[in-house]
Formats: sequence, structure tokens, C-alpha cells
Amino acid sequence: MALHLDCFSQVSPQKTVPDTILQPEYAVTSIPTRATQPMVCSTPEDVERMRRACQLAKAVLSHGRELCKVGVSTDEIDAALHDMIVKAGAYPSPLNYRNFPKSICTSVNNVLVHGIPDSRPLENGDIVSVDVTVYLDGVHGDTCATFAVGDVDEEGQRLISAAKACMEAAIAACGVGELMNVIPVAIASELAGTGTGFYVSPTITGHGVGEFFHTPPTVYHAGPVLETMEMVEGMTFTIEPVVTTGIPPYRTLRDGWTLVSLNHCRAAQFEHTIIIKKDGAEILTA
Repeated sequence: MALHLDCFSQVSPQKTVPDTILQPEYAVTSIPTRATQPMVCSTPEDVERMRRACQLAKAVLSHGRELCKVGVSTDEIDAALHDMIVKAGAYPSPLNYRNFPKSICTSVNNVLVHGIPDSRPLENGDIVSVDVTVYLDGVHGDTCATFAVGDVDEEGQRLISAAKACMEAAIAACGVGELMNVIPVAIASELAGTGTGFYVSPTITGHGVGEFFHTPPTVYHAGPVLETMEMVEGMTFTIEPVVTTGIPPYRTLRDGWTLVSLNHCRAAQFEHTIIIKKDGAEILTA
């Protein structure tokens, strides 16, 4: 198991997407439109568009899981998932978003988020978060999971389980009329009950998602909670807590994206896109 401390591996050239595929506004300029309002699905057609995009993201992530094996590079995983997304008639949302050079994010071991796929082969004992977002029919579907590579130690397995449980607890707390601040409360309660001493990063937040990649609300996973927006029926957003094995000092690498812990703390992340319904929340990427 190797730690990611700087940009030692090679990043292959950015891939392209055929012009026949509908592309988001930043595909050429790299500059996303600043969304000021949450995505709220007001028609059945809106819901179905979100569901189709999210189900494609789920399928792509499932294929990514199959590829997370010893000796496979994250660049190879990116290439395979890029091709799968494009063949489905969709655009890989991270590609050229604020100049991000790849089609997915792959965050290995002590990388919290936004790891850039590169030539480093995965090793036995690694854990890797694969973050997939696709743009299909004019909307984005976003999901992520952390996978074990080969034989992962007990702490790593508990970390992966804890991150997934935190996401699930947060989703269960959502519903019409709830405030966004129920999410970090639910996560804190879930993590406290594990007795692991793991830590939820307050830096990494979820976000609204739909016709734009990132919209309000900001979804905080740990306190202090600054977002008290009320959940309304049809609102779509992500819940994506990052759980670490300790409280890490961290920094962003020279690539401008990769956020790493500097004290060997490993990180795991799970993410779903949800839609608020009258009776709670529907997980669109499940």
C-alpha cells in the first residue's frame, strides 16, 4: 500500500467526446455556469431525466468496481469508464470542468478527493474511491464508492464500512420540510456509535445537482453547520461524506485538484444523488 504524496506518476492526454453528444457548457471553455438556485424537479419528465442519468452513473461505477484490481492503473480505469460513458451517449461530467483533465476521479489511500487518474498501478491492500458523474439528456447524475483492492487490512475495511454507513444515515434523515443541517447531525450520531475514532472531513461537501453539475444547497457533512435551507419535494442533491482514520493535516497537490492527508490517514467516501419525496428521499443512483 503506497501513499500519494505528490505527482510522481504520469497522466495521459485528455480524452475527447464526439460533437454528436450533448455536452455541458464548460466542455469547451472549462468554465461552468454559476448556478444560484437548487435543482427542483417540477415535472415527471424532469424526474425521469435525472433517473436515467443517475442509473447510467450507477452502471459505470459498477463497472469501475470490477476494474479495481491489483496491477490495474487508475488511468486504465478512467479510459474504460470514459469509453462506456461515451458509448451510452453521455458526457463524463468531470472532463474539463475547471480544467480537470480526466473523466472520473480516483482517490487512493490517503487521497481524500479529486484524485486524477494516472499510471500508478493499484497495489494489494489499497483502497480507492471511484467518483463518477455523467451528463445525459441535459442533466448530471453523480455517485461514488470506495473499493478494496486485494487483501485490505481490518482498519481499512472498517473505514469503508463506516463511510458507507454515514452516507446511509444521512440519507435516512432527509425528507420534505427537514433542514439541511439534519445531515451532519445524523452522520455524527452514526460515527459516534461505531467507536472507531474515525473522523468526518468538514472540508468536503455535497451539492445540488441537475441541469448544472454543482448548484445550491451546499451539503455539509460535519459541523459547524452553515446551511439551513429547507428540503422541498423534487429537490436533488448529493450526500458524499469523506471519512478518515484520524484528523489529517492536508494539502492540495500541484495539479490543483488532488487533496491528500499528510499524516498517513486513509480516506473513504460514498456518494449518492437523491431526490426529496413526500415520504423521505429516493436514491436515484441506487
